[in-house]
Amino acid sequence: MVGKEMMTRAELAEKTGIEPVEIDLWTKAKILRPVGFAEDKSPFYSGPDIGRVAHVRKLRELGYGLEEIQKIIKKYGWPGSGDDQKKDAGKGKLLTVGLLAEKAGVSPRTIKHWEDVGILDPDLRSEGGFRLYDESYVYLCQLVRDLQLFGYSLEEIKAVSDAVRDFLSLQKDLSVYSREEAGRKLDGLQAAAEALFKKMRPLREGIDRWEDLLKKNKKEIAALKAKNAKRPPAASEKTHA
Repeated sequence: MVGKEMMTRAELAEKTGIEPVEIDLWTKAKILRPVGFAEDKSPFYSGPDIGRVAHVRKLRELGYGLEEIQKIIKKYGWPGSGDDQKKDAGKGKLLTVGLLAEKAGVSPRTIKHWEDVGILDPDLRSEGGFRLYDESYVYLCQLVRDLQLFGYSLEEIKAVSDAVRDFLSLQKDLSVYSREEAGRKLDGLQAAAEALFKKMRPLREGIDRWEDLLKKNKKEIAALKAKNAKRPPAASEKTHA
């Protein structure tokens, strides 16, 4: 998932051995471009930024200023990376627990409970300690809520959640896994989807039956109300009138 591809400013500084203030300067100069921001405005960087930092540091050691480095990168790009940073920069903002809960239509306490039982796993933590999620978790939270309404156990929901997270991870970047591992995961996802469809069929049929019954009852209730309105009032009703 996203957490395996992204890191905070402090984590990038630790991995590259430079001061966080340098990362701030290079980011302000638009040499480094965060792939997203948390609700507390903390920036996040991607894995390729480790190599980019090393490249910038070499250029700085050779005596190049930030404006000169900007021009070099604009003209020649990053070594061996093509246009990866532009693609990374479009990944968007991560969600805090509160914002995720709001978008998914559940309470933050529910999100915390799902974390405790292993249904959800934060992608990342900001430097301010916020637990952060990719926007795809909005869909996953809504799915978990639906499964609870359908009477699924926490164990069953966790199995579905694990499968959905694997799917989202593969969909985001298939190259994260080897061909064999990706093949095993995709086979497992296909089997899980077929099993879920099979289990959902009776629920769908039950919902259809209830819809038919409620539509029929709605018409019958309306007819009875109309019939009742035509009845003459009782003597007691006349007295009160």
